[in-house]
Amino acid sequence: MNRTFAALLPFLFAGAALAAEPFTAQDLVGLERVSDPRLSPDGRHVAYQLREADLAANKGVHGLWLLDLVQKGAAPRRLTARASESNTPRWSADGRLYFLSTRSGSQQVWRLDLRGGEAEQVTHLPLDVGAFRLSRDGRRLAVALEVFTDCADLACTVRRLEEQAGAKARGVPYDRLFVRHWDSWKNGTRSQLFLADLDAPAAEPRWLTRGIDGDVPTKPFGGDEEFTFSADGRALFFTARIAGTTEAWSTNTDLWRVLVDGAAAPENLSAGNAGNDVAPVVSPDGRTLAWRSMRRAGFEADRFRILLRDLAGGGVRELAPGWDRSAGSLAWSADGRTLYATADDLGQTPLFAIDAKSGKVRKLTGAGTVIGFDAGAKTLVYASDDLRSPAQLYRIGPRGGAPVALTRHNEALLGQRALGAFEQFRFKGWNDETVHAYVVKPANFTAGRKYPVAFIVHGGPQGSMGNHWHYRWNPQTWAGAGYAVVFVDFHGSSGYGQAFTDSISGDWGGKPLVDLQKGWAHALKAYAFLDGSRACALGASYGGYMINWMAGNWAEPFKCLVNHDGIFDLRAFAYETEELWFAEWEAGGTPFEKPENYERFNPVNHVAKWQKPMLVIHGGFDFRIPYTQGLAAFTALQRRGIDSRLLYFPNENHWVLKPANSLQWHQSVEDWLKRWLG
Repeated sequence: MNRTFAALLPFLFAGAALAAEPFTAQDLVGLERVSDPRLSPDGRHVAYQLREADLAANKGVHGLWLLDLVQKGAAPRRLTARASESNTPRWSADGRLYFLSTRSGSQQVWRLDLRGGEAEQVTHLPLDVGAFRLSRDGRRLAVALEVFTDCADLACTVRRLEEQAGAKARGVPYDRLFVRHWDSWKNGTRSQLFLADLDAPAAEPRWLTRGIDGDVPTKPFGGDEEFTFSADGRALFFTARIAGTTEAWSTNTDLWRVLVDGAAAPENLSAGNAGNDVAPVVSPDGRTLAWRSMRRAGFEADRFRILLRDLAGGGVRELAPGWDRSAGSLAWSADGRTLYATADDLGQTPLFAIDAKSGKVRKLTGAGTVIGFDAGAKTLVYASDDLRSPAQLYRIGPRGGAPVALTRHNEALLGQRALGAFEQFRFKGWNDETVHAYVVKPANFTAGRKYPVAFIVHGGPQGSMGNHWHYRWNPQTWAGAGYAVVFVDFHGSSGYGQAFTDSISGDWGGKPLVDLQKGWAHALKAYAFLDGSRACALGASYGGYMINWMAGNWAEPFKCLVNHDGIFDLRAFAYETEELWFAEWEAGGTPFEKPENYERFNPVNHVAKWQKPMLVIHGGFDFRIPYTQGLAAFTALQRRGIDSRLLYFPNENHWVLKPANSLQWHQSVEDWLKRWLG
């Protein structure tokens, strides 16, 4: 059945779900989460990662699962114990499965032979392995370790970390910016790549990126997609941003090559590009290197082009230069004729196939969001979710076709829950340009009734809420609580062409606000079940900024507001955040060079007009938008005498990740909506 049509069925048969219990935040937190599918070399098996919630320990636990694709009716089976914290499944050419596990007390590389026997530990390093990559012949292993770059060996780093932990004086001196990043203060170490010889596992690994003043892979989210071996195993390609004094305001990551024998220093392959170069993948024949590249320096949401380098001659060309989408994950087909890539596209994130010669682009999957995939000689496997389903694994042929469902995790629970039907709609937004949005019905919808509305503003701002199963801002939790949900992919959102994405820079409170206003008016006219007199606006990050902006510039339609990790004072934010490139690109300069640009759409300047009740939420480890921004907004509300509440999480970052905190977050937001909307 077509997945788009399946998603609309509940609109046609809404009454069939009335007997089911509504979906809740408790359900959301407890779901099993499928990710990272990996095909075995012979194409017979797919290994994948599954995250399960350990509510007693207040954390998620990762494990590995395996599915036989040949045996008819085979069910997935668990490969690692639930408490082993195992992740990142990667196959060797001989069919053994390598992975990371903390079962030995630190995170090390382990190996499992599916023909029999227990998993065996491959690395016995004194430091945690952050990421790893196998050479194609299976003899070498590149590992990422956190080290002090002035140390001669790993033992030196271990000693210095022990000295830091035991020191009575805790003052830490810094001589340049980036003193903290995402949710961690810097302790002087860098992530670096080392080469381990699997034929001599006891030997000290060779330091491959010595002299690189930067983190490899990059932080905070870089992994093994940022480094890879050449086909012959003699070289390693990796991504790095040279730090120096500009690390806090530079997006210039480059692609590097280093010989694994240590005979020469790393070589910069993309020195001519001042933007972001990342995620190298080598073709099956070893002749071509592909990667994703942004052209503009300082802009983190530029279009990711796909570049190809002839490794023998050194020539570089762009693949599919006319394709106005920003490429996500990349992988070569087994025959080297095709590059597969994900990309945001009109509120969906499909998988695309791109001809490596002509650049012709074909869409392989339909509605929903592909969150991971792997390509074999005869099949593609991918994990995909949508607004009514968490991720499951699917299989298609190399040229597409009807998807075959491979997994049914959470099927028993979701079969007993009513979920809200959804529909994408379009309207004329700013300058009468086409803008896309979604509406989600309450779970137990009854025709003829009107329902209160949760109006969600997505973050980024260069992102898309889209047709995606979210674990923090999931519309189904509000649909289950009896609310309709509306959200708009306003100007600045991704997946609608780079010009559309670019249009928000320098205009945070302009075009997007017009889109939100017009989208709200269109939704009220198009969907009679929306009760426009009972609505609350909610948003996080940029969405939280927009809630603060709306509070002084467009609060009339809403009975209440919810601001999670939102910017209250743009000029103060520009000095407080860690990744300065973001604020400086969006405002067209630094706050001391262009103060007027920070004040043009600054919520702090409109506090005198604030009137609507607001729930403010912030995390203590949020260094992207520090908690002082939330505290300032709450102070403004309290001093204005406006009904308000501050929910502070001392142990969360820009997101809410711990299961107990997530439950409290959802309950607090639902209580706030019930208080003001009924």
